[in-house]
Amino acid sequence: MLKHLTYLLLATSLLAACKHTSEINGTPVAQRQLARIDAMPELPQPLEIIDWHGLAEAYDSIVYDFNARGDHWPLIWWDSTGRNFEQPTVGIYTAMGDARQGPHNHNGMFHESLATMGGVLGATLVGIDKSRQNGLNYVGMLRNYFNRENRWNIMMNNTAPEVALLGGGYGRDWWYDVYPNVLFYAIVDRYPEEPGFDTLARRIAEQFYRADSVLEGNYSHTFFNYAEMRPESNWICAQEDAAAGHAWVLYAAYRKFGDERYLTAAKRAQQALHAQPENRFYEILMPFGAYTAARMNAEQGTDFDVKQILQWTFDGTSVCREGWGVLVDHWNGFDVSGLVGSTVDHGGYGFLMNTFDTALPLVPLVRYDQSFASAIGKWMLNAANATRLFYPQHIPAKHQTIPELAAATKGVIGYEGLVKESTFDEYKHIPAPVAQGDGPKWVPGKNPPVSQFSVYGSAHVGIFGSIIRPTDVDGILQLDLLATDFFRDEAYPSYLCYNPYEEAREVTVTLPRGNGEWDVYDAVQARFVSRTSSGGGNARVTVPAGGAAVLVVVPAGAEIRQEGQKLLAGDVVIDYRFNGKQQ
Repeated sequence: MLKHLTYLLLATSLLAACKHTSEINGTPVAQRQLARIDAMPELPQPLEIIDWHGLAEAYDSIVYDFNARGDHWPLIWWDSTGRNFEQPTVGIYTAMGDARQGPHNHNGMFHESLATMGGVLGATLVGIDKSRQNGLNYVGMLRNYFNRENRWNIMMNNTAPEVALLGGGYGRDWWYDVYPNVLFYAIVDRYPEEPGFDTLARRIAEQFYRADSVLEGNYSHTFFNYAEMRPESNWICAQEDAAAGHAWVLYAAYRKFGDERYLTAAKRAQQALHAQPENRFYEILMPFGAYTAARMNAEQGTDFDVKQILQWTFDGTSVCREGWGVLVDHWNGFDVSGLVGSTVDHGGYGFLMNTFDTALPLVPLVRYDQSFASAIGKWMLNAANATRLFYPQHIPAKHQTIPELAAATKGVIGYEGLVKESTFDEYKHIPAPVAQGDGPKWVPGKNPPVSQFSVYGSAHVGIFGSIIRPTDVDGILQLDLLATDFFRDEAYPSYLCYNPYEEAREVTVTLPRGNGEWDVYDAVQARFVSRTSSGGGNARVTVPAGGAAVLVVVPAGAEIRQEGQKLLAGDVVIDYRFNGKQQ
């Protein structure tokens, strides 16, 4: 122990004096394996990475058009009921043609925050200001989902209980009550000046803090009544991974407000998640627990088992929600590995929204623990490739349930799911993979076939759009590690590149626009790998065979120093797990 401490102090003192990037030569970070990801193809086939950024921009411009023409269009309408706040808001269809929704059903009140918040966040992530778009503030409209009339005082999936039981959860399905607050906090981070949002964010944090205090580590419930501060159970599975959602929101609240109570509660919720004796992944919250574990380990010195939560996310070993996880399979010439959903339902059933949203926490996780860089990079390559198959223009007609209605999507709406064997009797003849959606089953006899196209799932496309960029080597992506890293400290542009090939490959990495020159640091190799590249230009970087690079673009000439395990350029952390070699 004393020898290790002496070595650490020596390395720290040496690095503290370093001012040249050439002097930084740490110990490369060994990559940790996840068996489920190891089983995925190195280079999925057929390989086609579509323009996710462009698709996100197109979704926003087309779906947010009140004058859009065509069958089942427009997909957006005004809700003037003023629930919770005296202001009009907008609704967006959950699925195309959904008979429960629209301006003429239920006073226009039935719409889901998963669709509207997803649309606002997704567009924002690709650079669209939704607070000032064509004279409308779509960001401010989201406050109507803050359910104060029923005293829950959190963001919910609907604006009022009158419509909540029509679908989309209300006080009965915990993830529907927690996840809108995750999305809202992400939006708050991107719109810090939005009037009233700080107040709402603070009230949400207080409610989650109080709830966690009541739960005392026992999250074995179906949902939580945030008005009565009482856990409850019904016929739906107990959702212990709600603890992951609580931890993520509470840690975000701690970062925003600096209240130590929120940090304490975040740790307590995270501990409750890790204390589960079995995999309790229910819908979407589990991977947020992996991110929060990695980040608190890096920033707070905790020692949460990140791999445990990643395994629960990927392995498909979930109980109660049997088999929930990430698909690893090959169907009739199509690799579908990487899709998130049920690994057992009808041979495997991946979902569009779940796949998009799993990337939101897992990609930035790599900033805080680069030992999972290769694993997350490989999964993202598979997911980025397979997810295009949800869109009718990117999968052959013979694999679709309603190819004759594809034009109705205007190229921006995908099917809700991709399944090995259709869940509909009339589509059993379609060969896998089958692009379909559950919409017709939500309102039997009323919801039309076109309701298989998922508007709410497609709304989240901006997550992929903000993260994924191609490079000049097919199959090697440049993934933006900052795109969905919310309430973070100042950081330099950071990217993940994974090499699926059996030999090292040199790739061109696009650098940020701006004046000056940049040096490129690789947090996996623990050294600088490219120097004095011009802003707005490119850098050539070699990524090892089957390996990954976590690249941080640092201003040339920045003073490099070490504080504990952190390596800093100036006052900005560029590596949270640096291990300097003894000089």
